[in-house]
Amino acid sequence: MIDVTDRHCRYFHRLLAPHARLYTEMITTGALLHGDVARHLDFDPAEHPVALQLGGSEPDALAQAARLGQRWGYDEINLNCGCPSERVQRGAFGACLMAEPDLVADCIKAMRDAVDVPVTVKHRLGLDHDESYSFVRDFVGKLYDAGCRVFIVHARNAVLKGLSPKDNREIPPLRYDAAAALKRDFPDCVIVLNGGLGDAQAALRATADFDGAMLGRAAWHTPRVLSEVSQQLWPGLRLPGDAQVVDAMTRYAAREVAKGVPLRVLVRPLLGLVNGQAGARRWRRVLSDAAALKADDPGLIYHAWRSVRGHAPRQAEPAGASAD
Repeated sequence: MIDVTDRHCRYFHRLLAPHARLYTEMITTGALLHGDVARHLDFDPAEHPVALQLGGSEPDALAQAARLGQRWGYDEINLNCGCPSERVQRGAFGACLMAEPDLVADCIKAMRDAVDVPVTVKHRLGLDHDESYSFVRDFVGKLYDAGCRVFIVHARNAVLKGLSPKDNREIPPLRYDAAAALKRDFPDCVIVLNGGLGDAQAALRATADFDGAMLGRAAWHTPRVLSEVSQQLWPGLRLPGDAQVVDAMTRYAAREVAKGVPLRVLVRPLLGLVNGQAGARRWRRVLSDAAALKADDPGLIYHAWRSVRGHAPRQAEPAGASAD
């Protein structure tokens, strides 16, 4: 989800799912140790609980980046061992790290020694066309011995040569049975299922067999899936309607535009809000109008809503309010 789950997207998703754990896009150790730390790590307090996902393969650098994440207030530090992109492979991290479990164990140990918050791992089931369960079992076992107890399992292999990142999300077969075997073999671990969970029902089925479900592209294309899952898991929640979300995001956009954030960046996560409803295409068209976006007027969000519903949203209680 690089260039997707930025802090503005996470603020929006928090409105839709008050109790979900949110994850940053993968941020490399080099970007944090040699770049603009605030640009990469700043987030709104409303995002809690929020995890920092790191990309890297050097224990010392990952330890330093983890310290920064804890200092910045993140609730979890996650090491990405699942991204198959060529750019990540050139940096010798992401999914290709699964071929080096001893190195990953050293990285986990270094990060755990550096911070007090949980250190977790996101990984695939295997590499290329090796679908032997022993590969992922031994990988997880090595990290278990290093102290890791939370694993987010994308239940597909990563094919490092010949498939694009998009193809890697679709072509390697899903093997939920292998992910479930990890839960049986490591019963005291938290095993979260990822991959192929395209709607709320799929995510809810996953929570019956695993300790959680991670949604990626589904949450981007149809954000309300987060609300559907939340309503089932926490029936007492009072979730904001679309009009309340529009109002909350317009007020948020006004604050961020005043800080110099372009409106086009702020409205990107909103494009799928009304997908499946009448007027969804018109909503996307208004919020994608390059000429209108150049004005950086947050009122464009209200304008888009009026074009769909014919009226401005009513001002309401802060979106995301819940009733326990």
